[in-house]
Amino acid sequence: MSTAPAKADASKKDAAKNDAAKKDAPKKDAVKKAAKPAAAKPAAKAAVKRPAHAEGRLAQVLMAPIVSEKATLISEKRNQVTFQVLRDATKPEIKAAVELMFKVDVASVQTSVQKGKVKKFGRSMGRRDHVKKAYVSLKAGQELNFSGEGA
Repeated sequence: MSTAPAKADASKKDAAKNDAAKKDAPKKDAVKKAAKPAAAKPAAKAAVKRPAHAEGRLAQVLMAPIVSEKATLISEKRNQVTFQVLRDATKPEIKAAVELMFKVDVASVQTSVQKGKVKKFGRSMGRRDHVKKAYVSLKAGQELNFSGEGA
């Protein structure tokens, strides 16, 4: 009969050890988890190389030059050329397209979207298309001429 109480005492001791181990385990894991991010810092990322623009896309980006009194005035004052471009064209694409097509150096590109006017066509109302314009600033000494002179 002495074996039954001994077994009960042994199982209580084992249970107490397991409980103590469980209580200590999360503390150890928490310390390890907290120490990991500090010890293993991510290395600095290398410069991401973006793919060059496709020439087929660049040929489509520029739709037409805008030749108007305002565009001519801007060209004379600020050495900028105005283009009508695709509405989903980005500034880097526009810059690359101008440099590719006209062999000039581009300093910067500003864009604006001109919303289409709502007009009445006969009995129905309609809207003209939206137009995206690009104001391309050329570097000093660069020139772009659409008149055909000196070509």
